Amino acid sequence: MALATSSSSSSSTPSDQVSRRASILARHLQNARNSNQLPSLESSICLQYFPAEISTKSDFETRDLRRLMDGHNLEDRDWLFGLMLQSNLFCPRGRGGKVFVSADYNQTMEQQREMTMKRIGYLLSRGVFEGWLTKRDPESELRKLAFLECVGSYDHSLAIKIGVHFFLWGGAIQFFGTKRHHDKWLKDTENYLVKGCFAMSELGHGSNVRGIETVTTYDPKTQEFVINTPCESAQKYWIGGAANHATHTIVFSQLYINGCNQGVHAFIAQIRDADGTICPNIRIADCGHKIGLNGVDNGRIWFDNVRIPRENLLNSVADVSPDGQYLTAIKDPDQRFAAFLAPLTSGRITIAANSIYVSKISLAIAIRYALTRRAFSLSPNGPEVLLLDYPSHQRRLLPLLAKTCAMSCGINWLKSIYVKRTPEAIKMIHVFSSAFKATFTWHNMRTLQECREACGGQGLKTENRVGHLKGEFDVQSTFEGDNNVLMQQVSKILLAEYMAAQKKKQPFKGLGLEHMNNPCPVLPGQLTRSDLRSSQFHTAILCLRERDLLNRFAAEVSQYQAQGESKEYAVILSYQLAEDLARAFTDRAIYKIFLEAEMTSSGPLKTVLGLLRSMYVVTILEEDASFLRYGYLSPDNAVVVRKEVVKLCSELRPHALSVVSSFGIPDALLSPIAFDWVDANSWSSI
Repeated sequence: MALATSSSSSSSTPSDQVSRRASILARHLQNARNSNQLPSLESSICLQYFPAEISTKSDFETRDLRRLMDGHNLEDRDWLFGLMLQSNLFCPRGRGGKVFVSADYNQTMEQQREMTMKRIGYLLSRGVFEGWLTKRDPESELRKLAFLECVGSYDHSLAIKIGVHFFLWGGAIQFFGTKRHHDKWLKDTENYLVKGCFAMSELGHGSNVRGIETVTTYDPKTQEFVINTPCESAQKYWIGGAANHATHTIVFSQLYINGCNQGVHAFIAQIRDADGTICPNIRIADCGHKIGLNGVDNGRIWFDNVRIPRENLLNSVADVSPDGQYLTAIKDPDQRFAAFLAPLTSGRITIAANSIYVSKISLAIAIRYALTRRAFSLSPNGPEVLLLDYPSHQRRLLPLLAKTCAMSCGINWLKSIYVKRTPEAIKMIHVFSSAFKATFTWHNMRTLQECREACGGQGLKTENRVGHLKGEFDVQSTFEGDNNVLMQQVSKILLAEYMAAQKKKQPFKGLGLEHMNNPCPVLPGQLTRSDLRSSQFHTAILCLRERDLLNRFAAEVSQYQAQGESKEYAVILSYQLAEDLARAFTDRAIYKIFLEAEMTSSGPLKTVLGLLRSMYVVTILEEDASFLRYGYLSPDNAVVVRKEVVKLCSELRPHALSVVSSFGIPDALLSPIAFDWVDANSWSSI
């Protein structure tokens, strides 16, 4: 019919078309003249905000789930949150009947940096940092980690500035120093009488710390070390705190004694006087404006024959005698180098923890908004549908929610191991901190992007946090170790464990690899819903993937070596299997920890945790191509998995609000669209 009409119209003459249009206009004008009054504007029902809590009732105690999600120091966290809400330094503002706090990112870079220091001063005056370096017991360390997570949920710059000072500068003195360093530096650092930074990265070397080019020699006549930047690529780069505020730094440098390079060592050097004047023979430049973290003064440092006392060598690993003899109990250069990377472990743990906290914030905002925002009707006169009642919207957010909950349990487990660390646990902590840092920060960026899109145009507004957090946290993927490099390190360590077990003909022990000693798991030929929710099946398929990938990785490396390649280059050539293996190791480890947390619960909470655990696993099965690539799943079973994701979304939907409410994040640290977004955008709020 449409085609016939089009044909008829096209065959009419231009004069016919003009006449028809004139007739239509005439009728419109005649109707307007015959009208005694203008059409009335009838009132219509406007959209109204209804709190999600009105229609949602929790089946479990959110406090119980919060204990699993936060893991420790709940009361301390709430105290610090309250402290931040009390001060105008944290920029409180009223919107939609609530008060929200967030940093003012409309300020200039210089203003943001000064506000960061003012906030640190406020927290210092309230005793927040008490014992951060002078107390070493597990309880004090957990409190410190909890406080850093809370600070990071407010502003990433504030957390990074504090983290560099305490965990990198202070941590280096704790780890690498001895009593003389602890007595001289730790208390003053805790009280900010000394402001420290951590000069490891250079323009030419980031992840490859062993290759840094800064050079330090020893002068036995004056008993001083002399630090030099021999070339432009050796300038210290991205040094947080260096551009404006730091008075001292830990300098990582190649140490030459009598012309022999003893490898990378750490030294204390002063770079500014107490009044902020840059010290002689030191040049400092600003790294400039960034896509985020502009409250951190990242700087560049050059050393021109800078002399420091012999005692400023951090000497827990190696020392130099007054007459210039190199002394160390660790003769192996590789082991000595590994010992110098210890502070990065704490940095990776805090980054992983902070990334999960931010994922919680973005999900809490996006899910709360989706529980009150409506769009489109299913019938002409029917009510519009809540966003989270659309299966597609559930599919976007709820798998990410399950992953975030699982990873939250994972980082709490790692923190508990870290604060009670022993020398025997160092390798394990290194492996898990590397794997978790990479996996959790990637997950955070994906979550932020999905939540930004799920909030539509509101996700673009800085006050709604989600969009801006993307720029603030993007850096996590590359600092404290590039994520791809970290995951390759994980696989290399797993390969070493495999080769050692094969060579010694001994069972696997440690890193959760004991499952390799068991018979190869056998999976059902045709998966059912019962299978996809069974912890036994979850364990079997995740262990099978890790087991097979480790075997494949070892075989491929051996094959390249048989062709004449070095072991190092053979590992590089096998990078695809290395990446798959590291991901499989991490997924299995997180699953095991999450399952153990579920087993400690009971009643309705255990039911919800079972749904989250099943969602975590089936999402992995659907997203990771290795399950199809290597035959762990058949194409038919992959279809069953995908359908189960949809089913689990519908079952988790009634619990979504309760789960995000259990994150323990104050309303003030969310955003206006998480609550009464209508009132927050009303004319009266301008």
